[in-house]
Amino acid sequence: MSSIKIECVLPENCRCGESPVWEEASNSLLFVDIPAKKVCRWDSFTKQVQRVTMDAPVSSVALRQSGGYVATIGTKFCALNWKEQSAVVLATVDNDKKNNRFNDGKVDPAGRYFAGTMAEETAPAVLERHQGALYSLFPDHHVKKYFDQVDISNGLDWSLDHKIFYYIDSLSYSVDAFDYDLQTGQISNRRSVYKLEKEEQIPDGMCIDAEGKLWVACYNGGRVIRLDPVTGKRLQTVKLPVDKTTSCCFGGKNYSEMYVTCARDGMDPEGLLRQPEAGGIFKITGLGVKGIAPYSYAG
Repeated sequence: MSSIKIECVLPENCRCGESPVWEEASNSLLFVDIPAKKVCRWDSFTKQVQRVTMDAPVSSVALRQSGGYVATIGTKFCALNWKEQSAVVLATVDNDKKNNRFNDGKVDPAGRYFAGTMAEETAPAVLERHQGALYSLFPDHHVKKYFDQVDISNGLDWSLDHKIFYYIDSLSYSVDAFDYDLQTGQISNRRSVYKLEKEEQIPDGMCIDAEGKLWVACYNGGRVIRLDPVTGKRLQTVKLPVDKTTSCCFGGKNYSEMYVTCARDGMDPEGLLRQPEAGGIFKITGLGVKGIAPYSYAG
């Protein structure tokens, strides 16, 4: 095993950092700070950060084939013009639920933007339950709703053969799988592939590696775990120097580095003294496994 190195590459002090996405074209990491309503882009060469502030919580960001980005802002799917620091609404969901917002989102291998909702929290992971739903924005901008009764719609990704969709509803403490039809975007046959153990806490963001194994960031667990979705076994645990790890993605040269976001909201002053890097962006090298490039929205 190569030796694993963990470093805080950006002491950003995110209130709730989320949705890390590597943009190969600019050698940059995109991420959001949800309650701060910010989309951020960190240049891995210059180490500079650009930040764009929106008018509502920004919960996920993704690449767009035609240039620029897409993001989930409040309960809206939006297109982002980075140069002009502006957003155009493509679609709105959960019109009947004024207290809802989007949470995690990711683009599927066919260029659809999947994202789910939740009720706005009164404190981290404290919220009215069963208010959320899972949606996808198709390239023609129509929205499909898959199911509701979701607590905290979270991590998502697709198997390397594009036949399985993996999904996390955080308060189920489970990583679930669905049969997935790439052509139609349909999902079916939901089942659990991994139940989190007590010390792993709350499953949050997720990504897949080039060997088809899943990496899950464990909120309040201070770790990312590597899972085999076929056997249901945990293969590896990587602990970070912060508790509120929120999401992960691969990036860097050949997607050989892992980037992890985290949060500081909900930490008391003593906790922040103990974990001064809380809210920062972490880079993990030496994992000995690579990731795959993110998909781009086709609309």
